[in-house]
Amino acid sequence: MQLHTRDVRQDVRELGALLGDVLEAQTSTASFETVEELRQSAIAYRKGEAGSREALYDVVADLDPETEGVVARAFTTYFELINLAEERERVRVIREASQEGTLEDGILDTLDALRDEGVDEDLLGRVLEDVLIEPTFTAHPTEARRKTVKAKLRSIANRLEGIDERRLTDLEHDQEWRHIIAEVTSLWQTSQVRNRRPEPTDEARNVQWYLENILFDVVGEVYEELEEEFHDEYPDLDVPKLFEFRSWAGSDRDGNPFVTPEVTEETLERQRSVVLEKYSDALKRLSGVLSQDATRIDLGPELERSLKADRELLPVVADEVDERYPDEPYRQKLKLMRERLRRIEDVRPNGYREPQELMDDLAVIDASLRGTGAEQVADVYVEPLMRQVDTFGFTLASLDLRDHQENHTEAVHEALAHEGIDYQSRPEEERVELLTDAMLQEEPIVDLDEPGDVSETAQRVLRRFRKLGEWQREYGVSAIDTYCISMTEEPSHVLEVLFLADQAGVVSLPDHCGLDVVPLLETESALNGARRIMGTLFENEAYGKALAARNNVQEIMLGYSDSNKENGFLAANWDLYKNQRRLADICDDFDVTMRLFHGRGGSISRGGGPMNEAMLALPNETITGQIKFTEQGEAIAEKYANPRIAERNLEQMLNAQIRARLNAIRQPEEHVPEEWVDAMDTMATTARAEYRDLLESEGFVSYFEQATPITVIEELNLGSRPASRSDERSVEDLRAIPWVFSWTQSRCILPGWYSLAAGVEAYLDDGGDLDTLREMYDEWPFFRSTLDNAAMAIARTDLEIASDYADLADEELRETFFPRLQAEYESAEGLMLDIIGRDGLLKREWLEDSLQRRNPYVDPLNLLQTHLLAQNHRTDEEERTLRLTVKGIAAGMKNTG
Repeated sequence: MQLHTRDVRQDVRELGALLGDVLEAQTSTASFETVEELRQSAIAYRKGEAGSREALYDVVADLDPETEGVVARAFTTYFELINLAEERERVRVIREASQEGTLEDGILDTLDALRDEGVDEDLLGRVLEDVLIEPTFTAHPTEARRKTVKAKLRSIANRLEGIDERRLTDLEHDQEWRHIIAEVTSLWQTSQVRNRRPEPTDEARNVQWYLENILFDVVGEVYEELEEEFHDEYPDLDVPKLFEFRSWAGSDRDGNPFVTPEVTEETLERQRSVVLEKYSDALKRLSGVLSQDATRIDLGPELERSLKADRELLPVVADEVDERYPDEPYRQKLKLMRERLRRIEDVRPNGYREPQELMDDLAVIDASLRGTGAEQVADVYVEPLMRQVDTFGFTLASLDLRDHQENHTEAVHEALAHEGIDYQSRPEEERVELLTDAMLQEEPIVDLDEPGDVSETAQRVLRRFRKLGEWQREYGVSAIDTYCISMTEEPSHVLEVLFLADQAGVVSLPDHCGLDVVPLLETESALNGARRIMGTLFENEAYGKALAARNNVQEIMLGYSDSNKENGFLAANWDLYKNQRRLADICDDFDVTMRLFHGRGGSISRGGGPMNEAMLALPNETITGQIKFTEQGEAIAEKYANPRIAERNLEQMLNAQIRARLNAIRQPEEHVPEEWVDAMDTMATTARAEYRDLLESEGFVSYFEQATPITVIEELNLGSRPASRSDERSVEDLRAIPWVFSWTQSRCILPGWYSLAAGVEAYLDDGGDLDTLREMYDEWPFFRSTLDNAAMAIARTDLEIASDYADLADEELRETFFPRLQAEYESAEGLMLDIIGRDGLLKREWLEDSLQRRNPYVDPLNLLQTHLLAQNHRTDEEERTLRLTVKGIAAGMKNTG
């Protein structure tokens, strides 16, 4: 059966030609010919048909400001369209492999693996009970496109889907293509650059869009496929809740002064309204299906009792329902359920108090239908809705709060000082003792409503905790029940948050703890001090009671971004691996279940790469079944903008987590040969030293400023959060996102590979051999995943283009640093090929094809960007063009931050 009428080459060719037509019509033939000359010259050089890029340089140098803007817009728009073409190709591959039964890492693949390993129903049930996957969406500012632009691109994508998957007449095809022409024309005329910085509420709405329009429906489909495929092999298997979605958008206060309690409250309110409306619409659609006549079926006593209870709660509505739907009990029940949903946000009584009440009503309908022999109706229409309620509750996505530990310490110090208690001058042990005693006594110590004359920082923190109590009472504990502490270094940093929650009534020991307090361990000192930090907490009486009230589950967040920026790619990955095992041992010693929260970014250097492979590469000791990880920036759109790709991502993650948990049950401790550990220790030690030496070399920060567009990126309206933590200029102060974004723009992606070669060479010089490294790559998932990710960063680096950026730096700085980067890159590329045993760096053919397709079109944008950066004075028009080149290169490179 032919599923599609097109392929990626046709999409790219026709969209490119269409863009050319629009460009010429909207600008001029001369502008079109200039863009064509740049395009053809870049392609000729990449194919080896031109000996140099001189033709490109000459064209760029002769551009007037207006034409510069046209060129930037043309190539930026091209990438946006090509990204749609590649998305369409991904969907084709998924659908065709699914039809043929060859889709790797999906539900069927999971079943085959379980069958091959002889997993019985009891063991599988145990595995599934343990599994909980929690993607957590954040507002990190690497999504460079405007919401308006994204909406237009989504419209084009939907038209492409229709042309590709439907059997159309010539007339219908032409009508669809005319719509695409109109959208591309409108896209050309639309501003690509935001005229204002997005606000936190904008970012929260962006996250909400994916949850509301994609994931809400996709989740039910994943469960449906899982149960259908597993039914024959495991007929009595009860599939529990496997997914939960969370968000930081609108609640992450760390480094973002614009995330106020008002923003968080607005986010909570809007998300609840959205999800309740989704349920109401679903019940209305269900009412159109469940038109059964009560005189022809036996409803069962449970539905009768449930209807009677609803009539007592809502007598007036019940009378209206009886009159409107006589002898149609399911419709009567559904109408009463919609009324109870409506009253959740209403002053009128008897709305649902919690999602479980809605689940119970759906379960009654489900059981009644099955009792009448309508199992198919229950399976197709009721069970997916039950899965949605179980997953999204009345919150859509639960919010995590986050702030820097220094702010909590300041707030506690000032609040206690108002009560005559000296906290600031106490040593760590006495701080822990004071906070513990305060939480164990019944009466509060500080008045959050009237904390006295405190600083603005303290006032902000105390108000947040006071509001937290109100939010949990209004929206439910599960709506906002996690608090993450950035830069945790001491046990008191965790206890301070628990203490403030206790003072707000969110915690009432020993019976209730409405908060998971999550230390974010991101510095080398914090990770190395993990046993001291976590051991002290686990032995603490108050914290122990809080843990017991949270089912003895301790969430610990690991910071990939700052760890990499501090130590370099190889050393950071090895530190994270070792410290995950260390944390697992600590939790096991205290009989605490650990849930790791992986603070991953979109780029390789910030923990990016395929999530399912990352799950399988984790140490066995850490795989308790529960896993949480951040989804950030443009990676959210790449993974979740298209329903089929979103479903595929969820299935791959589920496949990986089931396999990983099963493996961890059978082999609780991962056996890693000492020879491999010693090799990694040697490589990581030298790699860290080489990386730190680069960053600490005199003049390196200046080189970074001059040889990348960091100053332009800091001024872009990419996100609501400032690019730096303070006004200082240092690598340490700069946030990891713009640090990576800047290097990616200049095509020198050193955060993903620098010092890797130095580490490997140190191991070989110390008596190591390549055969051992090849064995490690073949047999150790951690090492293989690490090298594959580094290979991807190396493959996406282009030092010839990076050399043009290096030329922007002062000559002395350029001669000091660029040859050093070049030598490390060339060594890394050669060593990687020797170890991984492939002809090319990339193991995925489609990714190599994508890079080859993109490179000739990114090159002109890079050359235009360096041309503009080299100018001491730029007009307003040139500034706009320069910013547009940043967006275009981001669209072309993808995974920029």
